Amino acid sequence: MTIPARSLMAAISVVLLATGMLPAQTANQSSAQNAYYGSVTTVQPTDGVKPLTLDEAIGMGIEHNLALIEARQQEQSVKAQSLESLQPLLPTVTAQGDVGAHQINLAALGFSGSLIGKFAPLFPDLNFSSFSTVVRVNVIDGMVNYSQTLFSLPIFDRYRASKQSVVAAFYNKQSSRGLVVLTVGDAYLQAVALGAQVDNARALLAADQVLLNQAVAEHQAGTAANLDELRARVQFQTQQQAVISAEVNFQKAKIALNREIGLPAQQEIQLTDAQPYADLATMNIDQAKEMAYRSRQDYQSLQAQVRAAQLQRKAAKWERLPTLDFQGNYGVTGVTGGVYHGTFVAAGSLNLPLFQEAKFRGDSGVATANLNNLTQQLDALREQINRQLRDSILDVQSATELVRVAQSNVELARKELEQTTDRFQAGVDDNLPVVQAQATLANAETNLVNTTSQHNQAKLGLARNLGIVDTQYATFLHGN
Repeated sequence: MTIPARSLMAAISVVLLATGMLPAQTANQSSAQNAYYGSVTTVQPTDGVKPLTLDEAIGMGIEHNLALIEARQQEQSVKAQSLESLQPLLPTVTAQGDVGAHQINLAALGFSGSLIGKFAPLFPDLNFSSFSTVVRVNVIDGMVNYSQTLFSLPIFDRYRASKQSVVAAFYNKQSSRGLVVLTVGDAYLQAVALGAQVDNARALLAADQVLLNQAVAEHQAGTAANLDELRARVQFQTQQQAVISAEVNFQKAKIALNREIGLPAQQEIQLTDAQPYADLATMNIDQAKEMAYRSRQDYQSLQAQVRAAQLQRKAAKWERLPTLDFQGNYGVTGVTGGVYHGTFVAAGSLNLPLFQEAKFRGDSGVATANLNNLTQQLDALREQINRQLRDSILDVQSATELVRVAQSNVELARKELEQTTDRFQAGVDDNLPVVQAQATLANAETNLVNTTSQHNQAKLGLARNLGIVDTQYATFLHGN
C-alpha cells in the first residue's frame, strides 16, 4: 500500500510533537522555570476579538512581563540599600524629652552626717538638724542630639561602591527589557507562522474538496475508476486532520503569547502583523563587536559590578586608617516648677584601630576574591559575546539563503500542481500525480513559513546579541 507523502509527514509530525522534538514554539513553558514566560495579568478581558500588532504586544510585554517587573523591583531594592550606605556620611539628628522622679541617697554619695556638720557653721541661718540625706526631685529635660562621621575612607568608598551597584542594577533591568522584547517578539512571530500554516492547510483543504468532488462525479459518470475517488477521499480527510492540528497549535501559541504580555488566557486576539521578510545589511564581526561592547547591557552591568568590587577592596584597605567623628547635644534641664537651665555637649573623637588584624585580613580577602571572580566573568563574557555574534551572523546568512531557496521551491511546486491538475481534468492522467503535487506544495509552503520565521528570529537574536533589540527590533525585521 502506498502512503501519500502528506499523510506520512503528518504522522511523523505527531510523533515528533509527542516526543518533544518539534521547535519550542508550541511548548507550554513554565514561568516558574523562566520568568520571561510569565506576566502579571492586570488587563481585563474584552468582548470579541482584540486586534494586536507586534509593537503593541512588545509594549504590553514591557509593562506586564514578570521578569522585567522583578528586575524593576530589584533595582529599587539596590537603590534603597545605597541610601542606607549613605546615612553614616550624613548628620544624624534626634530629639528626646525626659520626665523623671528621682530619689537620691546623699549618704551613698559621700554626704554623711559628720560631713554636713562641718559645713553647718558656714550657714548659720540654716537648720541642718532636720536635713535628710535622702532627697526626692522631679526633673524635666529636653535635648537635641547631633552626630556625624566627618572623615572615614571605608564608609566613603563603600558608598561609592553602592552607587556602582545601582548602575549595575539599572543595566540588569535594561538587559531584562531586551530579553522581554526578544521573547515576546519570538512568540508573536511563531504565532504568526502557525497562523500562516493554518491558512495554507485550509487552502489545501479547499483544493482537496474540489478534487474530491470532481473524482466523485467522474466515478459516478463511469469515466474514472473507484480508486481515484478513494484516493481523493483519503487525501481530503488527511488534510482535515492537518487543519485541526494546525488550528490547535495556533490557538496554543496565542495563549502562550497572552501569558507573556499580561492578557488573560481567555482573551481572543487577532495578530494583525504579517510575518515580514527583509534582507539585513551585512555586518562584519569587528563592527558587531564594537557595537556590542558599547550597547550590551549585561556587559555594562558587569563592568559596573567590577568597579563596585574595586571600591569594596579599597574600603577594606582603608579600614586601618583612623576615623573622625563628632557628637553633640543641646537642651534644657531643670527641676519641675523651678528654673530650667540650658546644657550642651560638643565633642570630637579620633578613633584609631590598633589591632583588628583578623577582621582586616578577612575583609580584604573577601573583597579581593570577589573582584577576581568578577574580572574573570567579564573576560569570559567578552569571549561569549564574540562567539554569540559570530553565531548570529552565520544564522542570519544561512537563514537568508534558506528563505530564497524556499521561495523558489514554492513557485516550482505551484507550477507542478497546476500542470498535474490540468492533466487530470483533461482525462490524460489519474489523480495520483495531483495528490503528490499537493503534498509537494504543502511541504514547500510549510518550509517557507518556517524558514521565514527562522530568518526573523535569527535577526532578532543578532539584535539581542548587539544589545539593541529593544530599540531597533523593527529595523531588523522590516529593513531600513
